[in-house]
Amino acid sequence: MSGRFKRAIVLGNLILAMAGLAHAQSPQRPPVGGGPGSPGEAESADGTSAPPTPMIFYVAHGPTGACGPTCSEWIAAEGSVQWDTYKRLIAILDRQGRRKLPLVINAWGFADVNVAASLGRILRDRGIDTTAGPTEAAACNGKSREECLDLKRKGESLEAKIVTSRATCDLACIFILAGGVHRNLPPETKVAVNGSLRIYNRFAPNVSEEQRKSLGTIFSEKHHKYLSDMGVDPQLLDLGGNSGQWIRIPSSQWLRFRIITDISL
Repeated sequence: MSGRFKRAIVLGNLILAMAGLAHAQSPQRPPVGGGPGSPGEAESADGTSAPPTPMIFYVAHGPTGACGPTCSEWIAAEGSVQWDTYKRLIAILDRQGRRKLPLVINAWGFADVNVAASLGRILRDRGIDTTAGPTEAAACNGKSREECLDLKRKGESLEAKIVTSRATCDLACIFILAGGVHRNLPPETKVAVNGSLRIYNRFAPNVSEEQRKSLGTIFSEKHHKYLSDMGVDPQLLDLGGNSGQWIRIPSSQWLRFRIITDISL
């Protein structure tokens, strides 16, 4: 890892360790495999609920073209972006050696947007391409959530398919996607941003209103710069204002905001 990214991650850890601060961080971390109704359950961009399972990464494969032209193998990223997610991303990228498998993102639940930006910078540093969509592993058919997670954590490449018809991409997904050297989305992807992010202290539940406003300004500037650095139009962060509502971004606007560099998967 380059010194620049070591410094970026150390800075992120200092912010979290000293102030315990993160945008939209889930206040509780339920056990992996918790079902609907688990603490911290969140509504995703498509209006459905999903428990904040910590994001995992695993290698999947399918026929040629399964993840793009001439592409048959990819890294699936699925779950909620939390404070330590970057460690798992680095680990799986290191295991690939010189292979630059594309990352297929399926993010849901409350997310630490600062960490999502760190993931994007790691991906850009490694020269990885990105897209989004749920990965369905054949080996998980008929198995429980816990059994399926166990299979994905074994480190073997799983036969799978990307279900482009159910692809969604919220703000955390966009931040990760932005790190891709080449980035695309299936044309049917539901892309949305939320106009209101929450400051949360994971070490202490109370953050004063004055501190929220000050940190909100700091993080807003930081996030605008991050997207600009990645070549994405930072104005997309301003679409929702402070409404707190999900703002859909139609596919006709993806290239305008430079969310993608290519039209489709």
